[in-house]
Order: sequence, then structure tokens, then C-alpha cells
Amino acid sequence: MRVDVEQDKCVGAGQCVLLAPEVFDQRDEDGIVELLDARPAPGVREGVREAAAACPAAVIRLVEA
Repeated sequence: MRVDVEQDKCVGAGQCVLLAPEVFDQRDEDGIVELLDARPAPGVREGVREAAAACPAAVIRLVEA
């Protein structure tokens, strides 16, 4: 799995950080998503999928491989 985010469309809701903190964080100054791991380990991938589904701005894109 590869993860991509569109920071310019992020609304800073933080659902991704709550569901997959190993993969996502938020910038302190504005809450915009930061990608910590573009190729997450198998053990956290379900959380990443949940984060992508829960994102209100739909800025998380997953490429399954």
C-alpha cells in the first residue's frame, strides 16, 4: 500500500490522526495533515483505510499494491 495526501485540500478535521497516528500527523500552526509514512506496515493498514474513508475532505488516496 502507498498513501498520498492532498495537503492543499485538507480541512484539518484530524480523523486521520485519531485512526492511524503512526501514519498521519497534523501541523501545529494550522492542523493540516502531514504524512509520516507513505508505505505503512501491514499491521496499521486497516487504520489507514478507515482514515481514508473517514476523511471529510477526501484528501487521502490509497494505492493498493
